[in-house]
Amino acid sequence: MRTDLIRKTALTAAGLAFTGGAIAGPVTTAYAASDAKPTTQTQNKSERQLDVRYEAQPNFYYCGPAAARNALSVQGKDISVDAMAKEMGTTENGTNSINDITPVLNKETGKNDAYHSVEISTPTADDKQTDKLRTDVVKTVDDGRAVVANIAGTTTDTNGNTHSFEGGHYISVVGYHNNGNTVTIADSANPNTASYDVTIDHLADWIATRGYATS
Repeated sequence: MRTDLIRKTALTAAGLAFTGGAIAGPVTTAYAASDAKPTTQTQNKSERQLDVRYEAQPNFYYCGPAAARNALSVQGKDISVDAMAKEMGTTENGTNSINDITPVLNKETGKNDAYHSVEISTPTADDKQTDKLRTDVVKTVDDGRAVVANIAGTTTDTNGNTHSFEGGHYISVVGYHNNGNTVTIADSANPNTASYDVTIDHLADWIATRGYATS
């Protein structure tokens, strides 16, 4: 099986969110930002946080469209996940790769070169790949945009909570702190864990074998 950007990313029953010791099943309704912890826009020399109008994904396989929709919301855009899914070719098998999401982000941003895809093809990220991810996140967020990442496996956030997507998942990166060494995730899988922080090292390893869309 290929372990690159083309890997399937459906959030299947085996890969549902495992957070804080409990499995979060498919979300059946969309949630407005008011249902989640609010994210405010802040900026100084070492951090920036973008304002996200959060919605949870409406089913188990819409994580790609939902991540793109949440990412575009920081630009003030309000696009339905159904429209996102149609543009990305999303099916019950999920969204094939970050390469199906990047063109949609460009189209909705209104610039052909607003985003490009970056692959981390190795099983774990090395220092060079992690440093590039940090630079890319900081640049993209400073440009007023969110990064969309294709992740798989399990990671632990800065509060010690576990987030597990063994079947693959998409998330948005909507802020950074400590000069990019910590990043803020908008996660559509479960509105109870809509936002959390992870270290850039953990995020890089979470993306490993897949990729992300960045400025």
